[in-house]
Amino acid sequence: MQRRSPGTAFPQLLPLLILTLSRCSAERCNEALVEQEYSSALTASSYYSYSYSPSYGKLYTRGGWSPQVSDKLPWLQINLSQRSKITAIATQGTYNSYDWVTKYLFLYGDRADNWKPFYQQGHNWTFAGNRNSDDVVRHELWRPVLARSVRFVAISWRPGHYVGLRVEVYGCHYGSDVVAFDGNSSLSYRFQNTTTRTLFDSISFNFKTMAQDGVLLHSEGEEGDYITVQLQGAKLLFHINLGSSNIHSVSGETSITMGSLLNDQHWHMVEIERYGQDVNFTLDGHVERVHTNGDFDHLNLDLMIYFGGLIPTERLRLVDKPNFQGCMENIMYNNISVIDLARGRHSQTQSLGNVQFRCREFLYKDKPYYPITFATPTSFIQVPGLPMQNQLSVNFTFRSLDTSGLLLFSNFSEGVGWLEMGLSEGQINISFQQTGKKRLEFAAGYNLTDGHWHSVQLLARMDSVVVVIDEREDSPIRINHALRVQTGDQYYFGSCPSSVRNLGCFSNMSVFHGCMQRIHVDNYLVDLDLVKRRTLGRYAEMLFNTCGITDRCTPNLCEHGGICLQTSENFVCDCERTGYKGPTCHNSLYPESCDGYRKLGVRTSGNYTIDPDGSGPSRPFTVHCTMTEHKAWTVVYHLQQQETKVTGSTLEKPFVGQIQYYNNTEEEISAITLAAEYCEQSISFSCYKSRLLNSPGGSWNTASFVHGNYLTFPSFNPGPSVDISLYFKTTSSSGVFLENSGYRNFIRLELKSEKVVSFSFDVGDGPEELQTESATLLNDDAWHFVEAEINVKFARLRLDELPWRQREAPPQSYVSLKLEKPLFVGAAEYRLDAFFGCLRGLRMNGEILNLEREANLTEGVNAGCVGQCNTSEVLCQNGGRCVERYSTYTCDCNSSAFDGPFCNKVIGGYFEPGTYIRYGFQSPFTAAASAFANMMVPVNRDFNSTSEEIVFSFKTSQPPSVLMYISSYSRDYLAVIIKHDGSLVLRYQLGSFANPYTRILVKENVADGKAHWVNITRQDRDVYTQVDEFPIVRNQISLWGDKNFDSPRSLFLGRVMEVGLLDPEIQRFNTPGFTGCLAGVNFNGIAPLKVALRADTNRTVEVLGELVESNCGALPIILSSVLLEEDPWALQPDTPRFGYDYLTGVIIGVIVAVILFTILALLVLLFLYYYRHKGSYHTNEAKPLEPSKAASLKKEQNLPQILEETKTE
Repeated sequence: MQRRSPGTAFPQLLPLLILTLSRCSAERCNEALVEQEYSSALTASSYYSYSYSPSYGKLYTRGGWSPQVSDKLPWLQINLSQRSKITAIATQGTYNSYDWVTKYLFLYGDRADNWKPFYQQGHNWTFAGNRNSDDVVRHELWRPVLARSVRFVAISWRPGHYVGLRVEVYGCHYGSDVVAFDGNSSLSYRFQNTTTRTLFDSISFNFKTMAQDGVLLHSEGEEGDYITVQLQGAKLLFHINLGSSNIHSVSGETSITMGSLLNDQHWHMVEIERYGQDVNFTLDGHVERVHTNGDFDHLNLDLMIYFGGLIPTERLRLVDKPNFQGCMENIMYNNISVIDLARGRHSQTQSLGNVQFRCREFLYKDKPYYPITFATPTSFIQVPGLPMQNQLSVNFTFRSLDTSGLLLFSNFSEGVGWLEMGLSEGQINISFQQTGKKRLEFAAGYNLTDGHWHSVQLLARMDSVVVVIDEREDSPIRINHALRVQTGDQYYFGSCPSSVRNLGCFSNMSVFHGCMQRIHVDNYLVDLDLVKRRTLGRYAEMLFNTCGITDRCTPNLCEHGGICLQTSENFVCDCERTGYKGPTCHNSLYPESCDGYRKLGVRTSGNYTIDPDGSGPSRPFTVHCTMTEHKAWTVVYHLQQQETKVTGSTLEKPFVGQIQYYNNTEEEISAITLAAEYCEQSISFSCYKSRLLNSPGGSWNTASFVHGNYLTFPSFNPGPSVDISLYFKTTSSSGVFLENSGYRNFIRLELKSEKVVSFSFDVGDGPEELQTESATLLNDDAWHFVEAEINVKFARLRLDELPWRQREAPPQSYVSLKLEKPLFVGAAEYRLDAFFGCLRGLRMNGEILNLEREANLTEGVNAGCVGQCNTSEVLCQNGGRCVERYSTYTCDCNSSAFDGPFCNKVIGGYFEPGTYIRYGFQSPFTAAASAFANMMVPVNRDFNSTSEEIVFSFKTSQPPSVLMYISSYSRDYLAVIIKHDGSLVLRYQLGSFANPYTRILVKENVADGKAHWVNITRQDRDVYTQVDEFPIVRNQISLWGDKNFDSPRSLFLGRVMEVGLLDPEIQRFNTPGFTGCLAGVNFNGIAPLKVALRADTNRTVEVLGELVESNCGALPIILSSVLLEEDPWALQPDTPRFGYDYLTGVIIGVIVAVILFTILALLVLLFLYYYRHKGSYHTNEAKPLEPSKAASLKKEQNLPQILEETKTE
């Protein structure tokens, strides 16, 4: 039969649809149930007085329930009038008091004598209570429960005070159709047609049982398709096969195992949703999503579907599987209520065997279910026995997951010895101690700490001991040994705490954690109800009618094949031979790249094993690492080392070469390249008359966020462990790197301040935050690395090479991240707290997110680390340095002689006669040392003794003068002077050459009261000069002279006042000094005039005389003239002027003037009329401009408006 594949859209929408329906249902199921009940519905273990009776235990009442002081494990119980679905609980303390409960258990059940603790995710069965008496603390249950009765058990309360409790339970009444199976019966539903072929299936039901095995649901078809749900070892197994292919040897069988210890006589909810090959299998709120094996998507079934088991003639695949023994309710098959049809004896249903439409209180008449729980380290129970008997008989059933613990201890009468029975490594160790004789010790059973119920029967006589485990009468353990048995009067179960050691219980074995029931001592059944009422024996901190153990290894939180080992309080993971480490085997043993080995101190190149996806599913593999001091290259070789001859390649049919890498898949190569800072590939070509297309460069997988937008990815579904790592660089002081949230849970990684990175989250235990602080600024526009991790043991955060900041998780924690919303990278939801900068190599649980691909599709985000300084619109001028702000930019004018936002505001000063500026290249101490040693240590690192760059402008009317002079500790100097005739001259003295280099820059008089601009550049022996708009002139210094300017000392502006000899030629023009304006002075990146005018205290600059800031020496802004032939608006001389006449022009002018005068007169008259009774008011406030409605729409309109950076930036 031909099968077709389903579409891909619906499977993606299926979880969302189910989630939406579940949320709507939860919102409707939120009624206050306790307030609807009568006061008599509330009972308690005890109460202090009538004023504190259970009837005052409702939420918001003016009172509260308090037990007797002697009640060590008090409880408040509510018996609901109807069976209900419970979704939330809430508590308060006693009204207007100092009494409240700080921690409690929540128990539920269909009967008041059979309770089940509610376990939060992480198997924690305690709830946090109140911190005062009035505030309501509400807990939303992570999954609903079905119950008729509920019980709040106080575990701890305010120290020094009393228990005070008021409660409420939220949910809705729950109606159901129930059917009971005795293990030899079944219920079937016949399809409307002979066969059914479905693409979508929805099946749900609830069940409860005490049996470990049984078939709950089954159906199959002739083509080999089948669907089965069965109990096996108290776990739930789901099998489905949509068809197997014999041609391609593809098996379609898919199996899921969920749950543990399901034979607890409490209701469990099962739901199956299938669309094609996508299946959601849910058990008690835990969802397992699976894609079925094989290639088919329809389920073909024949005749009918069975519930509760199969009759012998229909056992095709399940010949050796027992039928179900227990109760099922609300069986729904594709929106059909099967039980409702069967009760009405519908023709499509058939009941086989003893099927009853009610759930009997006990399906096991000979095995009543009254368990007790040893819940604390001091829990024990003591029951009396028949003393002085020469035969000892004890039997009971127990279940535990601890490897050790005391089961039973009893002292014989008259001090003849004692009996001790305990668990050790999955078996029972039994010891008989006889006074004066050697101790008798032996073991029985195996694998008894698997959490299932196991029975123990012990019979000791004078000559033998017989032990039967799990009622295996055919294989008892018999020890023949002479014993003197003389029973005592007390039997202790669970532990021997200090309170009973003086009464004869002195075992040193550890405390038993688990459950017991059906305890027989000396051939009589112990009535545990009498023990509970303290009329028989004694006990401490016991939970009656409750079995409160849980399998902490189901689901298994150990990843990558780790083995889960558990105790009563916790679990550990054995990660040996998995290749991973950590509390849950989450972290890889191998670095993610060769650079990881370099950071570990490895400096030898060679082959190393790396794991690029870290905690992801890909396997580690070997690469070649080329190590250097500061970098490590990860090298992967490909198999195309031999030459490939290419012929016949054209533009229409180009040659395409496939590159296969040695021992590496495409996914592994992608993992390496996406996480790399830089990537390159070497391919050589030998071509003749060929045109090669350029291949794209190496990918950094980097995105730059410049407009306050974010990248959107699908929701992060991490499971029980989370790890996140990324690189960032920014100039902003804060911003969110990523955020993913749900309706209850969230994760957020962000830059909190200039030095602090924060990792905040809520995994089910409430909001938490981790912070790590750097000693240096993080907004330095350099790359920084961040790692964050959460698991059931701890949460931790690390920045760069700093140590981990770690916070231990509370006991029995659970990581439950249900993040229904998209993952936002670069900002929080709604674009709040936007990050401005670059992100690279974002990895989440081993998966590297492709930032570049999403950046190419998103407005306001650029692929690569590209900010505003990389665009052509940067307006920094006159040597100003662009400082990246990503959303904008600023101009750093420190190395420029100009100022202002764009370094375009000229800095100048007016020099009075005799005024000068001295700028020292070295401090006085360094200058003295340099002079003494005849050596130079320049302060300015940019100074180069073989080149100078000088720019300035000036204006003066009084020659002569020295505009600029640079001295040295040697004979070298540089001077720009104005001679008496007004000519501008440049003089260089380099080395000991007798004649300085002299160059007349301008022969004409420059002391003409106009501004002039000078640019002098020297590179070795080449000197380039330009004045004003004159052409650039190139000259050379003599080959006989030196080319190094040695030991520069000071720079003078306006006049030279240097200690030592001064060239007489310079001295001629040094008096009386420069009078006029200097502006925009810059020497090799030093702006001495700007420093003198801007710096409050600067030891490198000295000003003598009157210096007034002024831009009088700046060149005026000259609008460049447009040539006539290039001016689009200019009329050419030969352009004809059509219709032009002088007289016509005069007439038109007069007419226009008359019209304007008339309009003006009318306006004046109207003003006088409307304001004849009004005063006038004048304001200088500017009228705000209204936005133009005709403004064109731009693509940035979809983005939020980005404001300018703050002043602090």
